[in-house]
Amino acid sequence: MTPRMPAHEPHARLPGRALVLAGILERQDRPIGDWFDHGRLRLTTTGVLAKSSNVGTLMLAQRIIRPQPRQLLGDSPAILGETLNDGVNLSVWQRQLPLHIVEFAETLLALGEPLAESLTLEPSGDGELQLSTLAAAHRDVAGHAGFVADVVWLVRAFACLVDARRIGLRLRLLDKPMCPRFHVDHVPLRLITTYAGAGSEWLREGVMARRRLGEPSAEPTDAAAVERLQVGEVALFKGEKWQGNEGAGIIHRSPLAAPDAPHLILTLDWLA
Repeated sequence: MTPRMPAHEPHARLPGRALVLAGILERQDRPIGDWFDHGRLRLTTTGVLAKSSNVGTLMLAQRIIRPQPRQLLGDSPAILGETLNDGVNLSVWQRQLPLHIVEFAETLLALGEPLAESLTLEPSGDGELQLSTLAAAHRDVAGHAGFVADVVWLVRAFACLVDARRIGLRLRLLDKPMCPRFHVDHVPLRLITTYAGAGSEWLREGVMARRRLGEPSAEPTDAAAVERLQVGEVALFKGEKWQGNEGAGIIHRSPLAAPDAPHLILTLDWLA
């Protein structure tokens, strides 16, 4: 399956009446532009009609016919491929980690030593992906080899899914929420998994108004309305820069269920 390529920039950030138009929309086999030259341009629906904007008309049509974003969960890794489909902004593989990996990750939390590693990887079809330096300071801890092998598998699977030439890897042990407010990511696609501690939190569509993202008073107060990733689960978060997903990135935040408890998190970003 050929994945949708990310848009060069998000074309519609807000779901309200105003549209933010780019000069060109890349759609299928050709670019779509307007009869007049412009850069980023904010227009109301009335403005789109008054200016006979091709770009604005297409964006309005997409709002009308685009289905409400869906979130899919399953116990097979095949569920991750569903994220490539239109209308799906989150897929979660509800897997169980092997015990030796769980124990390795929990040992890292117990040690409490800083861990923040970033790598840019270029996985090739046949070459061996070497990640022996990952968490190398803890290679003597039981389970390190199995943990690295699991990360390698995830990188390979992610690269295969989107035909990625370059992937950004981040492994961090955090004791504070990095993004405590609900938000969307301005990236095409991001893989997130938590090896120990509380997992990322996310919302089903309609729980929070998108136009009020970033406002503390608009966030849900009912804990039952907040979904949470469990340890070991692998999630693909579709962001605003995935072509056709503008204005529909999955809404999520760092875990607040245990705000001062450490957690070990891995993220993979599709860079090219």
